[in-house]
Amino acid sequence: MGITLFIAIIVLLVLGFPVAFALAISAALAVFVGGRYPQLIVFKEMFTGIDSFPLMAVPFFILAAELMSGGALTAVLLRFAAQFVGHLRGGLGYANVLSLTMFSGISGSALADAAGPGSMMVKMMDKAGYGRPYAAALTASTAIVGPIIPPSVSMIIYALQDENVSVGGLFMAGFIPGILIALAMAAVNWWVCKKRDYRSTEPRPSAREMWVNSFKAIPALMLIVLIVVGIRFGIFTPTEASVVAVFYALVCGKWVYRTLQWSALPGILARSAMLTASVLLVMATSAAFAWVLTVEGIPQYLSELIVSWQLSPVMFLIAVNILLLVFGIFMEPLPGVMILVPILAPIAFSLGIDPTHFAMVVIVNLTLGMITPPVGGLLFVTSVATRVSITDLTREMPLFLLAHFVVLCMLTFIPQLSTWLPHMLGFQ
Repeated sequence: MGITLFIAIIVLLVLGFPVAFALAISAALAVFVGGRYPQLIVFKEMFTGIDSFPLMAVPFFILAAELMSGGALTAVLLRFAAQFVGHLRGGLGYANVLSLTMFSGISGSALADAAGPGSMMVKMMDKAGYGRPYAAALTASTAIVGPIIPPSVSMIIYALQDENVSVGGLFMAGFIPGILIALAMAAVNWWVCKKRDYRSTEPRPSAREMWVNSFKAIPALMLIVLIVVGIRFGIFTPTEASVVAVFYALVCGKWVYRTLQWSALPGILARSAMLTASVLLVMATSAAFAWVLTVEGIPQYLSELIVSWQLSPVMFLIAVNILLLVFGIFMEPLPGVMILVPILAPIAFSLGIDPTHFAMVVIVNLTLGMITPPVGGLLFVTSVATRVSITDLTREMPLFLLAHFVVLCMLTFIPQLSTWLPHMLGFQ
């Protein structure tokens, strides 16, 4: 069964099958070849994999992000970010980084960030003469903070796979890594704009304009504060926070900004349902795939093999980083979390590595796979949304990837970057 599973998944991915279908077909073929279990077990494990109360947070956070986008949140945050840095050399690039970082605290999705505010910023940067491929590369590279700064679907899924961490703790742990990534992207923007002489034509807004833009942005920014404060002080759980976020987004869009129309709700609900279905389908099929791995004893075998190498914690983290970087090239973050975390997290725990620290290394590492070819789902979404060819987009990526690698090394070898904030706030 194990051999069939791995051969099938490799062949199907090479042939270009969607990840969810490749996982399901591989699991079904492995069960069929093994002959010890009925085929129905695959469907049972798929349903078991998504039969979880914390997973209810996923569709609600997705719906909240769609409601806020439909309620003019994107434009409000763009104006708010651009007023501080838009007049500087490379200012629109900084505004891109700042707006995507703020929006990530609402959407929790890299793809939503790139397709929404990211595509709008690319158009603005293109008109200002920044170079469309560079603007698209900056957008894709910054958008990966979406799954890192809370709320994050990847963190919710991770907490379901590792009982040593909590969703609230991971949410708090994501802030500093997310900010570090944003600062690294801003540093690359400074370097490139200096070399290419990308100058801003935006005038510095008046004090009155800045006050008005900041005042209008307060309701949008308060959603992030509401989620963080509510979870920290136990007012509601992360799942309940997602429901609160939906109602808050509806109130902001309809009655605060007054741009959300009732007629737009069917489309918003439909997009949210489609995105939720795609996430849950990957989770369900990943659960079936992971079940085959478990009954074949592959996680246990790999655990014993790695332990027998007697690696130090540092060497183990280096080995994990290499494994995840390679794995992330070919597979999306969610199935990566579902398949690898049950194998690697217990080993890391036995070596004395802080579970929250290890979780952030895994999540950031797998998220980087979204901007590395050949799969690189975020590259393709950005390419379509900004009308920049994959070739031109990829050509601009090396400096951004180098900056991401530096941040990843910092997170790997300085655990406090991931653990200080959650531990200070009382999360273990």
